[in-house]
Amino acid sequence: MQGLKTKFEFCKRPKTTRRSLLFAIGYCLVLSTTLWSCDAPSNNNQQQAATPSSAQKEVVRIVRSKQLSSLAVLEKQGSLEKRLEPLGFKVEWSEFAAGPQQLEALNAGSLDIASTAESPPVFAQAAGTPLVYLATTPPNGKAVSLLVPINSSIKSVAELKGKKVAFQKASIGHYLLVKAVEKAGLKLSDVQSVFLPPPDANVAFSQGKVDAWFIWDPFVTRNEQKKVGRVVIDGGDLRDTGNFYSTSRQFYQAHPDVIKIFLEELEKAETWSKDHRTEMAQMLAPVTQLDPPTLEIMHDKYEYGLRPITEQVINKQQEVAEKWYSLGLIPKKVNVRDGFLTPEEYAKITPSDVLAKK
Repeated sequence: MQGLKTKFEFCKRPKTTRRSLLFAIGYCLVLSTTLWSCDAPSNNNQQQAATPSSAQKEVVRIVRSKQLSSLAVLEKQGSLEKRLEPLGFKVEWSEFAAGPQQLEALNAGSLDIASTAESPPVFAQAAGTPLVYLATTPPNGKAVSLLVPINSSIKSVAELKGKKVAFQKASIGHYLLVKAVEKAGLKLSDVQSVFLPPPDANVAFSQGKVDAWFIWDPFVTRNEQKKVGRVVIDGGDLRDTGNFYSTSRQFYQAHPDVIKIFLEELEKAETWSKDHRTEMAQMLAPVTQLDPPTLEIMHDKYEYGLRPITEQVINKQQEVAEKWYSLGLIPKKVNVRDGFLTPEEYAKITPSDVLAKK
């Protein structure tokens, strides 16, 4: 401060020349401007400091479809991103091996919307995951099949007795295997269960390390095309449940508006997919190892359109939970209703044209 005082006193010294006076005045002005600029940030700096926070968006993380149907179409079309942008959300599409892995991520907070068959939510609820069932789909098992190696002598489910059968634990393949062996007069314990996620099971199957594999498309179609495997049965006559879209209880409570928009755009993608099979195949061919004509055949196995959650859906899901408990594969009885909303809550998030399908 003493040095600063001395500098300012220099401005007031008498008997200075005109030249020295002008120099002193200029020096004082420069010094005062420098001191002021150190004290007060510029408007530009303030704007730069504010810009990152104002530009930040929340993220909704949605599973990327492995079945390459309407959910994949929704990702490709980009309509969901456009709807959510004004709400301050961006979309991230995350890929998982199967349903159980999705619900583990949901429970860990690294996924917000999952798409699974009927069994993964039951296993997740048994493990204490606070999930919420959002919507369901028509029962359809044609895209899930029991594969055996192309040269295998196995021609029926009954011949699986004592054989090694691969499947993802707690998946639709697991559930349909249970139903298939029971229909053939066997029990699940009559086969050697080999729990493998799809990528690992694909390797084991192609190397002849398992005798059969219960799996879904596009794995089924790829193995048929490559003449690695053939279908013994599909789940068309076995399946009596649909798939579920689900979220965490926390995400539902925080963002019902985002969920509502997601279901609206997904139902639009379902309708578009049903009416544009050729275009859908062309759209999705680049992300598969399948050509458009083959994809059209594969997509013909699906049924399209969301279905609302009804008492019938809840009761059927409870039957699934009881089945897994009776087999000793979940540690406790599960009341699936803990994961369902009230009819009034569903009415607020479910598209009106979906509700009309009751």
